[in-house]
Amino acid sequence: MSTPPNPARLRPRDVLRVGGAGLRTRPTRVFMSALGIAIGIAAMIAVVGISSSSRADLDRRLAELGTNLLTVGPGNSLTGGEVTLPIESVAMISRIGPVEQVAATGKVTDAKVYRNDRIPAAQTGGIAVLAAYANLPAAVGATVADGVWFNGATERYPTVVLGSAAARRLGIATAGEGVQVHLGGRSFTVLGILAPVPLAPELDGAALVGRPAAQTWLGFDGHPTTVYTRSADSAVDAVRVVLPATANPKAPNEVKVSRPSDALAARRATDEALTGLLLGLGGVALLVGGVGVANTMVITVLERRAEIGLRRSLGATRGQIRLQFLAESLLLSALGGLGGVLIGITVTTAYATTRSWTTVVPAWSTTGALAATLFIGAIASLYPAIRAARLSPTEALATT
Repeated sequence: MSTPPNPARLRPRDVLRVGGAGLRTRPTRVFMSALGIAIGIAAMIAVVGISSSSRADLDRRLAELGTNLLTVGPGNSLTGGEVTLPIESVAMISRIGPVEQVAATGKVTDAKVYRNDRIPAAQTGGIAVLAAYANLPAAVGATVADGVWFNGATERYPTVVLGSAAARRLGIATAGEGVQVHLGGRSFTVLGILAPVPLAPELDGAALVGRPAAQTWLGFDGHPTTVYTRSADSAVDAVRVVLPATANPKAPNEVKVSRPSDALAARRATDEALTGLLLGLGGVALLVGGVGVANTMVITVLERRAEIGLRRSLGATRGQIRLQFLAESLLLSALGGLGGVLIGITVTTAYATTRSWTTVVPAWSTTGALAATLFIGAIASLYPAIRAARLSPTEALATT
């Protein structure tokens, strides 16, 4: 008795060819299923890419501004009342060894700022008046957008430098000799306008006057309300510990010390939490795309029973039938995954360009997304492939 011939073996190239032929016969359905996968992948890539680009920009700005800035201000007394820093606190802080720069501002409580002397007294615009040390810009990383900062001469005269928000509220776009505001009952010449100060946002809404001029024209008492210190990077934590006792030896518990860059770091942590949420939504979209692939493959099996029966009658094994439908599903998922990666990178690049960021798309996100796509495609194809392989030749041909 002769033995039956061994079934032909499918080479990898044959598997791809057979799987691709199955997809080419239903282009519209394949496109819609691949689109579902692509949307999920694009959402995941775009979320990761935009978040990474944002964090890279934040890290760049932090590196430029420096994370070694500490601010010292008055806290509250044991009874909850307001306290002040000693006039000598700036000089005492400057004697701390690792401290490289010290500057301060002091609030002038009774002075109000108006565009001119015809503005009603109640319409102050919420602009604070601060007496500023001449080295303040270097300490806080501030830059002058228009005009100039105080020098040794102008800080003694009735001149003012406006924060970006304060200038906007007053309707002042440029600084110069002919531009004046009404401050503390007299005219002050607008010497300059600051650009936004990320690490000292309280300066954006303030009108800054030179400390000598504030004492002469506005009755400033000399007590600083905020002291800004720059320290050696390696000694920031050590300086932070000794600042309260140095600024106010009599009552260190009434001194408040903060690190402005911590607020930016907290924003980054918030962005990361939001990224996790959005990634979850992208995962749901990817899962929906996987269900679409499974649905497509089940319908394909039902529609192609005659083909399955014919191939089985010609000697195709159950394993080869399973491999055929598995290959179709993986090719379909790969098409959707590659399309999603391209769409996600395009969306990330477009958004980053509008924000003047450097586009950052981590390699792990693209490779991980493709791997997830193929995994979901393989899982989605298991039932249809097994169902197709279980069809006997006579059963498949009899139902056509």
